Amino acid sequence: MSEPFCITQREGALTIITINRPEVMNALHPPAQEALSAAIDAFAADPDQWVAILTGTGDRAFCAGNDLKYQASSGRPRRLDTGFGGVTSRFDLDKPLLAAVNGVAMGGGLEIALACDLIIAAEHARFALPEPKVGLAALAGGIQRLGRQIGAKRAMGMVLTGRQVSAQEALALGFVNEVVPQGEALAAAKRWAAQILACSPLSVRASKQAMMRGLDERSLAEAIANERDYPAARAMYASQDFVEGPRAFAGKRAPRWKGV
Repeated sequence: MSEPFCITQREGALTIITINRPEVMNALHPPAQEALSAAIDAFAADPDQWVAILTGTGDRAFCAGNDLKYQASSGRPRRLDTGFGGVTSRFDLDKPLLAAVNGVAMGGGLEIALACDLIIAAEHARFALPEPKVGLAALAGGIQRLGRQIGAKRAMGMVLTGRQVSAQEALALGFVNEVVPQGEALAAAKRWAAQILACSPLSVRASKQAMMRGLDERSLAEAIANERDYPAARAMYASQDFVEGPRAFAGKRAPRWKGV
């Protein structure tokens, strides 16, 4: 499936979604946001697609955030129920979503990356929430996620100043998983995806859901007590893959996951 502002490719059980507005550093205006949201909807609904990678066209930018020039000429942007870019308020996606950050991830672009489960960054990538410099605030999840992922004081150092951090600093801060040479972010993300795809997709979803929902529980004890009752865990226990895994281990063979 292809859209003017968003390109989707499938490689087996892997979906690759590319933001395709390189002339504006992959900044998103409403039509591009709608295209991106629709692409992720399609991935979420397809039982044969188990992992997705989100990236941007070219090597200058992953996503430069909201297209402010478009907004200045067209008024206030439309808001999607799924959040900025169809990503930042999408709390029901239990399939893994990886960000291959191939350049700058600024403002809403960083908010999208932070909403992904893993971030793999090219060495020239730069990250920032610069909204205060243009009279705005990163209220599409960036402030909340950054504080939770790297701690309040370190997050405040970025949020209050709008300063840019390098890929290596982002790795040290803890919101990037790996830094790779320029031009290799997508290949590295595919390598991470291959490791995920070697696991049971239902186990992966149960694990992601347990972590994300557990963070919202009132205590560690409640999170542990409730995790077996989360929907993805119940689906895992009832699945054919729950039987296949131990059988494959006992038979000293690779498991044949069906995702059911």
